[in-house]
Amino acid sequence: MRDSKPQSTALNSALEVVKRYQILLFVVLLAFYAVVVMNGLIDGKWGRLAGGWENLRIFFAESLPPDWSVLEARSYPECNQSIGFFCSIAYLGMLETIKIAFVATIFGFIGAILLSSLAARNLVPFWVSIIIRILLSAMRSLPSLIWAILFVIIFGLGPLAGVLAMTFYTIGYLGKLQYEAIEGMDSAPLEASRATGLTRPEILTNVVIPETSNHLLSQLMFMFEYNVRHGTVIGIVGAGGIGYYISNYLNLFLYDKVFALLLVTFIVVVLIDMISMAVRSFVNEDGDVRRPSWLTVFFSPNRAVRYHKVRSDVEGED
Repeated sequence: MRDSKPQSTALNSALEVVKRYQILLFVVLLAFYAVVVMNGLIDGKWGRLAGGWENLRIFFAESLPPDWSVLEARSYPECNQSIGFFCSIAYLGMLETIKIAFVATIFGFIGAILLSSLAARNLVPFWVSIIIRILLSAMRSLPSLIWAILFVIIFGLGPLAGVLAMTFYTIGYLGKLQYEAIEGMDSAPLEASRATGLTRPEILTNVVIPETSNHLLSQLMFMFEYNVRHGTVIGIVGAGGIGYYISNYLNLFLYDKVFALLLVTFIVVVLIDMISMAVRSFVNEDGDVRRPSWLTVFFSPNRAVRYHKVRSDVEGED
């Protein structure tokens, strides 16, 4: 009997240690399992990693220093600009990538808003929501690179394929984020808008978009950043942008020029990220966009007063 108490104390101490480090233990076990799966994927040939490091060393040896001639005017076609940089491969390729990303983001954002309003279960019947959700899932199930290959086959090489590829993926990706944001909004504005006799399009433009505007702004900026970064990748398959030139230099083993273009891409993406942070600074700590009342923009004064009255009554009942 004397030994039972020390044993139980030791057991409790051990359980406390396990509970304290259970997350760390779970991560370690998960990492170990990942190593086991990786071992199966490479057939246990871990020696290939050594060869990979050697190839990486060769790549950097041939990439450094970067060839900054990509910032100089191209010899053909003739440059009509007073500053040669504006005729350079780096500038023209990056500018085309940004244009593709911008157009695809805007088109995709508009399409996503329209489809997400039909996918939100608090706005439409259940059967309509299911159909639209399946459509959005199908659109985002294919990465933009696959969409780019498909549209290159259909429309040929060039930025058109890139715009369509990223537009389709943007609709699928943003559509999911947006209908989740719509479903997560407070029910009081929706009930108040229905009580005032608004139609579904009016509810979308006058209530849903203003109420979820902070989420929509953040999603829009995030998607533009993503499309700029991924525009480099889809350009490799001929969908336009700076990735097209990177692919050509890779095929010619001109790694110093590839590295220079990668650095240009990195700098531009960082600048876009900083601009995005500045735009997002309009969202305060509570997550509300610093803006005048949206009702003064979309509603007439009398309708806004009626909306506020009905909404306060609905919130009072809750």
